[in-house]
Amino acid sequence: MRPELFRVFDIGFPAYFGLLLSGFLFATALGSMWARRIGKDPDVIVDLGLACLLMGVVGGRLLHVIADGYFWDYVHLCTDPSKVNWPFNEQECRALVPAGTNIGLGDWYPLGNPEMVPRGVWDAQNKVCHPARVDCFAWAKFWQGGLAYYGGFIGASLMAVYLLRRDKFPFWKAADMAGFAVPLGLGFGRMGCLLAGCCFGVRTDGPLGLAFPPRSPASEAQWKLHELPSMTEVSHPVHPTQIYESAVSLAIAAFCLLYVHGRKRYDGQVFVAFLGLYAIGRFLLEFARADDRGGLLGLSTSQLIGLGCVGIAIAIHLRRNPHVPAAPPAPAA
Repeated sequence: MRPELFRVFDIGFPAYFGLLLSGFLFATALGSMWARRIGKDPDVIVDLGLACLLMGVVGGRLLHVIADGYFWDYVHLCTDPSKVNWPFNEQECRALVPAGTNIGLGDWYPLGNPEMVPRGVWDAQNKVCHPARVDCFAWAKFWQGGLAYYGGFIGASLMAVYLLRRDKFPFWKAADMAGFAVPLGLGFGRMGCLLAGCCFGVRTDGPLGLAFPPRSPASEAQWKLHELPSMTEVSHPVHPTQIYESAVSLAIAAFCLLYVHGRKRYDGQVFVAFLGLYAIGRFLLEFARADDRGGLLGLSTSQLIGLGCVGIAIAIHLRRNPHVPAAPPAPAA
């Protein structure tokens, strides 16, 4: 893990957000070159990329807060912080830190205040650390991690529909560009997840197992499941599902760009290939991820959305493929 890539003027640059931006830059550059190659204005793609990045962050954060199992933590941070547990031992919880220190989910101290304050409130009975003050805006602090891909995809897609219609850019041609640009950016983003320690997999004793350091999200999750005596322990080995999904995403990007794009029979086919392949790949990878289950049929939120994406991909293909015979007209009464 390396949650922070570097510091500039004592301000940390999160690894997750850094890799996310790197993926965005590569995807936008590739899309701009594609637009120039087909004789379209590349500035439209740059504007589209920036707008989709913003809406993707908004959509991804909202789905994370609502569906990833943290909703009540954010609610309690605003109403009753004593119901939120932090991954600190007693000494760390009582330690004095400069007000403004980035301490994760409950970063409620105003920046620039030199006052030294306790990191949290120690609950001696339950042996856990609680936030010391209310933070009603923790849910919005996306730079500290916590974005759900499908939420970002939905938010960015809605923005793309609006902007492409406004700029009179061929929609399905742009969708084909997204079919290889989006998985390319996602491949970088999942490497950011690895550095941040989120989106890890279930326990494994196999050769690919990866152990995360103390107080990592994996250690915290295993402590809550009583698999570790403390969050300050190194986690048990888990599937590095971040690497799995990054590899799947980059493979989809290469397949869509180098194979499907040059052989497509209709505009939108590259997008259909990406949408279906990613949904299937993510559906299967979810069984190795340590995500909450218990939804419909015991599937995760991402699996349920993925099933919907497969259906949408099939519907688009049947509607746009000129080689699919049209349904015969209904007989006259």
